[in-house]
Amino acid sequence: MRIKLIFQNCIFLLFELIQGGIELEKVLEKNVVNIDKKDKNNKKEFKIFNLFNWGWFKFSKCILGIFLSSLAVNLFIVPNNLYTGGILGLSQLIRTLIVSTFGLKLSFDISSVIYYLINFPLFLIAYRRISKTFFIRTLFAVTINSIFLMIIPIPSEPLIKDLLVNVLIGGFMLGIGIGMALSTGGSTGGTDIIGILLSRKSNKLTVGHIGLAFNIIVYSICGLIYGIEIMIYSVLCAIFETIMIDKNHTQNICSEAFIFTKEKPDKMIGFINEELKRGATYWEAVGGYTNTKTYIVYTVLSKYERMRLGRHMKEFDDKAFMVGDDGVEIKGLFDKYLV
Repeated sequence: MRIKLIFQNCIFLLFELIQGGIELEKVLEKNVVNIDKKDKNNKKEFKIFNLFNWGWFKFSKCILGIFLSSLAVNLFIVPNNLYTGGILGLSQLIRTLIVSTFGLKLSFDISSVIYYLINFPLFLIAYRRISKTFFIRTLFAVTINSIFLMIIPIPSEPLIKDLLVNVLIGGFMLGIGIGMALSTGGSTGGTDIIGILLSRKSNKLTVGHIGLAFNIIVYSICGLIYGIEIMIYSVLCAIFETIMIDKNHTQNICSEAFIFTKEKPDKMIGFINEELKRGATYWEAVGGYTNTKTYIVYTVLSKYERMRLGRHMKEFDDKAFMVGDDGVEIKGLFDKYLV
């Protein structure tokens, strides 16, 4: 009962923080951008944020996402003898093999330690092939994730008896948590690093898809050793996780936007070029209803960047409106800014 109460309180607090944080980010982002333009040294006020190249909101969001994913693993996946995907799933398989072979009885799940050790060569890839900032963020996220996996208590019995419900809740929570961490420009290590590296080279690849491909190997091993039922439920969990990762990792979703404005769009184009590092095309048109001159601005960007542009619209024209579409197919030169 105590674990159930802790879980309910954590979930309630989580959604309160997410809801409040999203609203707060809308208010603060404009002010933070303006402050940074006037004094770029303001970030030095908090040296730890300067090190990660994060604001306090993204820093908190990353920790919250990692906590949510760790909660999903320890409360819904491990108690049901299921396996997550990626490097953590591989670590869980190694843990089960070690524990069963040597008959160990430990007070914590050693898969968190194995997971941390396996990530070391991937840290090197992140540092050399992606960026130093991404490396620092990933090192921080993996360390926090390992700590959470060690300290969050694992129930001796599943909190919910229905296995499918555990799979649904665990998969969705895990995907949302990892997606939140990815949306801050960091990662929880493992296949996320490989996924980000490959998705930067191809617009058709996403971090979730790369993780699912790796999971086929992990779950094949799981099925051979522990049976088809465990494998099927673990795969279902991974599918739900993949869906939620790709939904929350907005930097990885390609979008297009049409903006209609009566004002000449010089400032808007400047914001798109300088702040979002994207190009834009605009042309003059005539409104079919008012029969007056208007401007149409067209740009291709990520969903995250389109949301940023939408929050700044009133600065350029308080009567302008935007039409956007997500998941568009892009061929040719288009840089993905994932970190």
